[in-house]
Amino acid sequence: MGKIVAGIGSSHVPSIGRAYDQQKQTDPAWQPLFDGYEPVKRWLAEEVKADVVILVYNDHGTEFFLDCYPTFALGVADSYAVADEGYGKRPLPDFPGDAAFSEHLANHLVADEFDLTLCQEMALDHGFLTAMPLLWDHDETAWPVKVVPLLVNVIQHPLPTGQRCYKLGEAIRRAVEAYPEDTRVAVVGTGGLSHQLNGERFGHINEEWDKQWLQRIQDEPRELAALSHKEVMTEAGAEGGEVIMWFVMRGAMTERVEEVHRFYYAPMTTGMALLALNNSD
Repeated sequence: MGKIVAGIGSSHVPSIGRAYDQQKQTDPAWQPLFDGYEPVKRWLAEEVKADVVILVYNDHGTEFFLDCYPTFALGVADSYAVADEGYGKRPLPDFPGDAAFSEHLANHLVADEFDLTLCQEMALDHGFLTAMPLLWDHDETAWPVKVVPLLVNVIQHPLPTGQRCYKLGEAIRRAVEAYPEDTRVAVVGTGGLSHQLNGERFGHINEEWDKQWLQRIQDEPRELAALSHKEVMTEAGAEGGEVIMWFVMRGAMTERVEEVHRFYYAPMTTGMALLALNNSD
């Protein structure tokens, strides 16, 4: 049967991708961030050895816009293109999908009362692209894992609640465990942490809240998921509300987890973080 073998929370700040493409891994401003991902990249390659990655992200007006933005959208394609967000496609290979696994997820999640938009074509923007090369090595043409993109609306109100995202993660775990083939699955939730890119609080970062978030999502995720959007955005900033996507990852894990690696860095307008978890139960 399928098995969830890793849960990862990661920021998807677009400037990270630009720094990666420009090979700024040893630049003094960027090296702490890239170094922070290396232990998890080794863990994923040497121990986890996932076959499929379910990566939870939000699209930033590339594939969906404000006139048509689904609450949840699932990729069910054999492959996914790297999007051009207006300044040329990033030098990354397109991503291999797993249509059979995606179809299984879709059937189980809809039966579990999650109404999904199913996408047979999806171009993936920085919400998806940022974390992937920091976590998995690739060459010019291929990735070592297949992917299933799972989009969550954190753009256009009304947004799904943190509790709804957590329950979606629980439903994903049930669906994965019902998959008949031996498939190792990693779940990655992206976004955040604290930041605000508009209004009087432009540039807002709340490092104390971010660090509490990294601990609480491990130890008391249900209580954290019960926070309202207003409560989260008051502390983390308007765009910081996208952290609800981490709840999909956490809900897919078991009740008790153990921390493999934690990293936090706040050099500019966003609190950047990485959290890798193992199931304990």
